[in-house]
Amino acid sequence: MKEEIPLSARFMAIADVYDALVSKRCYKEAMSPEDAFYEIEIESGTHFDPSLVEVLLKHKEIFENV
Repeated sequence: MKEEIPLSARFMAIADVYDALVSKRCYKEAMSPEDAFYEIEIESGTHFDPSLVEVLLKHKEIFENV
């Protein structure tokens, strides 16, 4: 059950993946924020808490310019 995983951990999982996707690494180019949001959205309900993904997508303009 998702409630067994602390809310902070569920939030950090999304934040960590978003950061990894939009950051350039020695082995890959950075993904655009829009593409990163899409990748997170398609994993909603399997890898990520869907209610937290919904909040992220509602406020994505805040993250696109960070």
